[in-house]
Amino acid sequence: MAIPTPSALLSANGSEPDTDLAGLLATVPALAAEIGREAARRDLDRELPFEAFRLFKEAGLGALRIPTSLGGPGGSVLDYIETIMAIGAADSNVAHALRSHFNFTESLILNPNTALDRTQLTRVLAGKLFGGAHTEQGTKRPGEVTTKLSKAGDSYRLNGRKWYATGTAFSDFASFSARNDEDQFVSVLLPVDRKGITVLDDWDGMGQRLTASGGVLLEDVEVLPHEISTRGLNTLVGRHTSTLRQLHLAASMAGAVRGAVAEGTDYVRRQARSAAHSAAETANADPFVQKILGEIASGSFAVDTLIREAARALDRSVEAFSAGDPERLEEALVDSALTTARTQIVASQIALSAATNVFELGGGSATSRHLNLDRHWRNIRTVLNHNPLLHKARVVGDFYINGTTTHLEEGKVF
Repeated sequence: MAIPTPSALLSANGSEPDTDLAGLLATVPALAAEIGREAARRDLDRELPFEAFRLFKEAGLGALRIPTSLGGPGGSVLDYIETIMAIGAADSNVAHALRSHFNFTESLILNPNTALDRTQLTRVLAGKLFGGAHTEQGTKRPGEVTTKLSKAGDSYRLNGRKWYATGTAFSDFASFSARNDEDQFVSVLLPVDRKGITVLDDWDGMGQRLTASGGVLLEDVEVLPHEISTRGLNTLVGRHTSTLRQLHLAASMAGAVRGAVAEGTDYVRRQARSAAHSAAETANADPFVQKILGEIASGSFAVDTLIREAARALDRSVEAFSAGDPERLEEALVDSALTTARTQIVASQIALSAATNVFELGGGSATSRHLNLDRHWRNIRTVLNHNPLLHKARVVGDFYINGTTTHLEEGKVF
């Protein structure tokens, strides 16, 4: 199915990228509708959504954040987050699995424009998607890396096993962290189809089952010198993209809440019955059903509103990068990290409540595996387990009491 659009990423001759932002964003509803078809069944059958990613690439949305000055459509962070929420409403697996790609493109547009950057930029504009995996299982603490990059003649060899490879199965290129022969922390960016790279799809989480978030096996993978770079978290760009990654997770969660609202409404209209003790003859006339759905829909609205506010804070950080004022940038980075953390803390409570209360719309039939309404709760709960919200709440409290910004400046989970 081709998404109807006047603005595919490349022009008819395949050489000039389309920079019509409004036209590009106009493709999102049709894309989301197509992705949402049989999403419940895919989750039950564990059928990875390869077709959804083909359609996403065809629509040209992977280049959404590339500025017009670099040949892209110039979408804002808010435009991008709105897109993720819309896709997430159709299938939060697809929305979540795009996180590494947008993290990569954000770093690309904010870092110095080297020759290598221009090569990657050309790839993004051509519709290529980027994934990756940096975490490993079996280490004493998160962030420790045992994957080795060893010199072998004029090139290098990469060996190890990565985890949380979200989206890599659907990507064209992927980045992996490693330790070199001098035990330095480096990152490599490689084509996913390179010999020796195997995406395992062994993710066994109860939710987000179709994100391919499991392992990647790296067996004697050849790495060329120009594919190696250093990787830092606490750089200014690294801090910004860290916050962006957190907001992307929240936007995926928001999409799942929207999905619960839409499918709950459809369930009431199509098959729910009023309770035996209800004065109403039909579920859609039952005041208690109406009340519950009203609360769920209001919760979805609140989550969306919070996330939009956080996206605007990130857009202010982007503006501060362009302004070149160090003091303004530092203030903007702390504010966006703080705003996103507060958003996650509150939105998580609303989202879980909404996804739980969708079952109050009917009786036992609401729990039917065919409907698969529970996937929304499972997906939200799984996304929220990525980083401890208890820690975030404590850090926010420490900021308000003592003005402490230590963790807000690390570039890790804020």
